[in-house]
Amino acid sequence: MKGTLRYLAGIAGPNGFGSRSTAEQVTQHCFLPYSHLTAIITGGTSGIGAETTRVLAKRGVRVVMAVRDMKKAEIVKERIVRESPEADIVLLEIDLSSLSSVARFCSQFLSQDLPLNIIMYHGIANHFPIGHPSFHYSSPSTLNAGVLNGFVTEKLMGHARPLSQPVDPIPFQRNNAGIFSPNLEFSEEKIELTFATNFLGHYLLTEMLIEKMIDTAKKSGIEGRVINLTSVIHSWVKPDCFSFPELLHPTKYNGTKAYAQSKLATILHAKALSRRLKDRNANVTINAVHPGIVKTGIIRAHKGLLTDSLFLIASKLLKSVSQGAATTCYVALSNETKRISGKYFADSNETNCSDLANDVSLALKLCTNSHTLIHDYLHLSLPNLSLL
Repeated sequence: MKGTLRYLAGIAGPNGFGSRSTAEQVTQHCFLPYSHLTAIITGGTSGIGAETTRVLAKRGVRVVMAVRDMKKAEIVKERIVRESPEADIVLLEIDLSSLSSVARFCSQFLSQDLPLNIIMYHGIANHFPIGHPSFHYSSPSTLNAGVLNGFVTEKLMGHARPLSQPVDPIPFQRNNAGIFSPNLEFSEEKIELTFATNFLGHYLLTEMLIEKMIDTAKKSGIEGRVINLTSVIHSWVKPDCFSFPELLHPTKYNGTKAYAQSKLATILHAKALSRRLKDRNANVTINAVHPGIVKTGIIRAHKGLLTDSLFLIASKLLKSVSQGAATTCYVALSNETKRISGKYFADSNETNCSDLANDVSLALKLCTNSHTLIHDYLHLSLPNLSLL
């Protein structure tokens, strides 16, 4: 209950920030040398990805936007440059659902001989409208309200209450960095699309560029940072529902389940890679972030789906886009997160993830299987950082 009240009131955590802190506020007094940093940001054409790009560019970070839609990216870039004329933004094309596209992107980036200090992943995790079957609030506590199987459930008062009318789920959603699909779809490599996009694409990108990050950190003396976007919905996954063959080719598909599994996988990757980076004494960290749910998602779903009273109540609980981008920006740039790795953050503070997400053996097994899978598909020689 204390966590719920803290979230609703926007009470600051131990570091002075909370659910109502914005991306600009959490980066205002950071001590990292912005002008010497280069960051890759996926999902930067909308929502918190675009806001993260704007704030980092405003702080002087060179941003490489890894995007699926180049036209949208050009629009975002133009808007940012109008605000910050000195902004240094590079656009490179990528489709994270395609392993071959990710490999091409990495080769193209490496050919430019740029340093690499930060990788930040963004997706649709924080733009679910109430009509979405996985709608949830952003508190790291038990504050959750969602449309599940067409009904809104409330846990604020410790009970569930269905609406008198079911709420239709939204259709397939996709952007560059993340998807939710109510129907079973497959990537070009014939891998279930949610897992391919939300996890495998990010995993491959990190593995192909991690040596570049380690080298940059060694030469510059500046700690490298990888930020995996996850969601509190990862805690819905049970141990018997996380089998690698089923993740790739599910026999009984459920969109919410697939989405939650992909978000659990991003935390497990952070756990596994963090251990190997520490073993190598590499000056690079990796953490998982749950940014929360922003108001834009619920606004998009308001047409004909919600009563005015429900919309009013829910909109007061959700974050603005800038508040949603705060945690990723904080973990990426704050001096207070130095040498912190393999952790889970929400509302710009370190917090607890599920017991399953802390299972080191499961994390290492996931990364070993992913490493083998990618090698079999692309015949790439990846660094063994995530392996036993």
